Amino acid sequence: MGLTRVRAIFFDLDNTLIDTAGASRRGMLEVIKLLKSKYHYKEEAEIICDKVQVKLSKECFHPYSTCITDLRTSHWEEAIQETKGGANNRKLAEECYFLWKSTRLQHMTLAEDIKAMLTDLRKEVRLLLLTNGDRQTQREKIEACACQSYFDAIVVGGEQKEEKPAPSIFYHCCDLLGVQPGDCVMVGDTLETDIQGGLNAGLKATIWINKNGIAPLTSSPIPHYIVSSVLELPALLQNIDDKVNMSA
Repeated sequence: MGLTRVRAIFFDLDNTLIDTAGASRRGMLEVIKLLKSKYHYKEEAEIICDKVQVKLSKECFHPYSTCITDLRTSHWEEAIQETKGGANNRKLAEECYFLWKSTRLQHMTLAEDIKAMLTDLRKEVRLLLLTNGDRQTQREKIEACACQSYFDAIVVGGEQKEEKPAPSIFYHCCDLLGVQPGDCVMVGDTLETDIQGGLNAGLKATIWINKNGIAPLTSSPIPHYIVSSVLELPALLQNIDDKVNMSA
């Protein structure tokens, strides 16, 4: 690790800058309300949403293989069929999917304190948004939370040859900003992609956001720093840069 100050910060999007999990839960609650009031489902409504949640978590999205709208409508269709039996109900599945999705996007916002932090940081360093995921899904979130203006560049995994944790996507980010990996810090909530990726690419530091204070598995990659909120970042960066000065 060379004695350079941090010149660029790569931020993950989901559950790092925006509360994707919380927004998704709000969407599920709206679907439960719809199923109970309009279709008179009882406890099946919660069961269906739980099943969809599991299907979403197992989703290995391979770009170009299937349209995300079709894929996710199918999650709802299968969950309804598995719970209620009977014939497939694509129309109801579409209604559930679009309600979940629109509610979720409405709740994807950049908090004011995060906007202020990004604005301040950008006076000192370059900022890049680096998010894995399907192109359409991630671009809709970026649009919904209106974060474009806070970043020097935005890179979506689904638009690249490889996603995090592959080093190639990190090198691409460095090229976009005209910096070296040793000048950059990765900030994210996922050990397997954000932290492992930053380590793979030889970044100056990796910062793991561990909101719930969970103990990682012993086999997990080890971040350089752990914080409980992205808002702790400015103080931590000060610390990283001071260390550089002390060792110089």
